[in-house]
Amino acid sequence: MSEEKTIKATEALDLLYEFEREPVTDDKLQPGRYFAGLFAGEHVAGTEFVIGALFVSWGVNAYDIFVGLLLGNLMAVLTWTLICAPIAVRTRLTLYWFLRKVAGPVVTTIYNVLNAFLFCILAGCMITVSASAVRVPLGIPPQTEWIPTDIRFVLVVIVVGAVVVTLAILGFKRLSQFSVVCSPWMFLMFIAGAVALLPTAGVDIRNGNDFWQIATQKIWTGVRPDGKEPISFWHVAAFAWICNLAMHGGLSDMAIFRYAKSSAYGLFSAFGMFLGHYLAWICAGVMGAMSALLLQKSITQLDSGAVATEALGISGLIAVVLAGWTTSNPTLYRAGLALQAVTPGWPRWLVTLLAGAGTTVIACSPFVFTKLLDFVGYYGLLLMPLGAVAFTEYWIFPRIGLTRYWIEKKRLAMNWPALLSWLISIAVAITLEKTGTLHLFFLFVPVWMMTSIIYIILSMLMGARDVPADAEEIIPTAENRKAQSVTGAQKQGGTILQNDPVLLVSGVIAGLSLVICLALAISVFLRGTNGFIQNLQSFHRILIYPTLAYFITGTIFIIRRDRNSNNT
Repeated sequence: MSEEKTIKATEALDLLYEFEREPVTDDKLQPGRYFAGLFAGEHVAGTEFVIGALFVSWGVNAYDIFVGLLLGNLMAVLTWTLICAPIAVRTRLTLYWFLRKVAGPVVTTIYNVLNAFLFCILAGCMITVSASAVRVPLGIPPQTEWIPTDIRFVLVVIVVGAVVVTLAILGFKRLSQFSVVCSPWMFLMFIAGAVALLPTAGVDIRNGNDFWQIATQKIWTGVRPDGKEPISFWHVAAFAWICNLAMHGGLSDMAIFRYAKSSAYGLFSAFGMFLGHYLAWICAGVMGAMSALLLQKSITQLDSGAVATEALGISGLIAVVLAGWTTSNPTLYRAGLALQAVTPGWPRWLVTLLAGAGTTVIACSPFVFTKLLDFVGYYGLLLMPLGAVAFTEYWIFPRIGLTRYWIEKKRLAMNWPALLSWLISIAVAITLEKTGTLHLFFLFVPVWMMTSIIYIILSMLMGARDVPADAEEIIPTAENRKAQSVTGAQKQGGTILQNDPVLLVSGVIAGLSLVICLALAISVFLRGTNGFIQNLQSFHRILIYPTLAYFITGTIFIIRRDRNSNNT
């Protein structure tokens, strides 16, 4: 009996295998809704509360926030679509394994260990965000020091971390399902919180001109509280573009897009950028500014939990918790893939478990969140150059007479041109930033181009021409493979709905629950300043009920829909 149980456990763990060292096969490609849900869930996160408020404290004016974010997020979507997704779809490999073919095992090991370490810090930040929300109803004081000052906070972090690690171990599909359930509600909470708090400005808004007046005079005023010079339109646009630099420009999201049926799936990143890094940032700015007015505090004194509670009550705390989870889950998943590439023979689930344990320890130290924005900037800067190396070797080398994967074909352990290009680019970038020559937000394009040029020149000098250029593709190009018929998928979905009344009823109730959540916020908004505090408190009390209804029925809907799809 014991042996049978061991065999079953082994089989169950084998199901967690996700092509860590070889190309994803066609039968494992995922539909677009998974990518939409994953991007929306990951980029409608707890940090959106912080970043949205940060633009207010940076003195951005209203025009710059609306138009600058539009431009910057469009550039981010195009970077995912034109740079990251095509290589992922053609190779079906993670960046961590693809880089081994390009840069050799030594450079890849250095990169993967650094990448995984930075991913663990980022995931730890998100776990800390979630824990900071949980602490509010438990009466735990704010944790802002280098080490926690209350043992209860550590226990909360451990519980939150356990959930995150479990979901990351379950793999891509489970991560996507979790995000598909959470993301519509989380996005709606940003809108609902902003709408409900607008009467705090003391003006009954009746038209767009009234809102624009509040936006320019009460929210994005163009004046910094600390008296320093406000950031410009170009700073806003550049920040939105480079906020996820390691993922798109650095090609880390090859881990995600290797499951895509087409490189056009890169456009699904728009669900994250325009729902999360556009509308959510704007709504978070409104909530932050209005919460500061309501509490008579500076916006710099408020954290995510305080803003969310003021806007949405208990539902706001749930939003912060889930927003932290849906960002930390795929981040820890990537960390597991990065480490798995340098631990031969170790399954991904075990590596992810160990990385998750380390991440949870990091999350117990609140400083990781207080330094998040500085970390994100340098994080992208450190990792992006090797993304430029991989892009250059895959696309540019064949066009200029150099050979792809020449290091692998020569069976060399070290790609010195890649390592030197990486180190030189980072050194130059940090020098430019520290001397004030170029702002951190504006380093992406020049550093990318510099890395590419240095790598080409050094590769020419060190033997990239000496290798025959035959049989260069990793696998046959996937772009020409036939995708499933959209019409057929729609018909199949319709049949599933008709044959499963539970699926239909749960979907309808979940949709109505979201409508009710938004309607409650609009009701507070329409009542204006008359009895506002009482209306807001009533909104907080009632909002939790449609929220619970949504998560129960939404989870049922997603699970049954996917199960029925797999059975057809």
